[in-house]
Amino acid sequence: MTITEKVAYLKGLSDGLGIDTEKSKEGKLISVIIDILEEMGMSIEDLEENATALGEELDAVSDDLADVEELLYGDDEDEDDECCCGDEDEDDFFEAECPNCKEPLVIDEDVLRAGVIECPSCHSQFAVSDECDCDDDDCDCGCGCDHDDE
Repeated sequence: MTITEKVAYLKGLSDGLGIDTEKSKEGKLISVIIDILEEMGMSIEDLEENATALGEELDAVSDDLADVEELLYGDDEDEDDECCCGDEDEDDFFEAECPNCKEPLVIDEDVLRAGVIECPSCHSQFAVSDECDCDDDDCDCGCGCDHDDE
């Protein structure tokens, strides 16, 4: 039973009791309370309908945005399968892991050329190289990148 149906039932009970809403102070009060409840019930139902409509429109916009993202960025499922060498067009930053504390590090090309890095977490020094250690079989180093052609 909806709120407006409950208020209509309450109004029917009031009418059935024969409460004098013209002369009785209590009758006037009950009549005004029922009128207010009726208005509130209609407002609540309008708000519920609007919320449902907005939810449906938001779902449609979300679906459209997902389609646009798919067109612009392509399939994101392949991102996890990318080689650690990264894309040659990206900025010259590389990922490494400290062999001592296993902290992931991001290093630039200058540090890579120097060949030695100090871990900012544990302060141990270790050698780094531009050799890829992936297990993909598409190139000689195993990473699948075309850096052998350079």
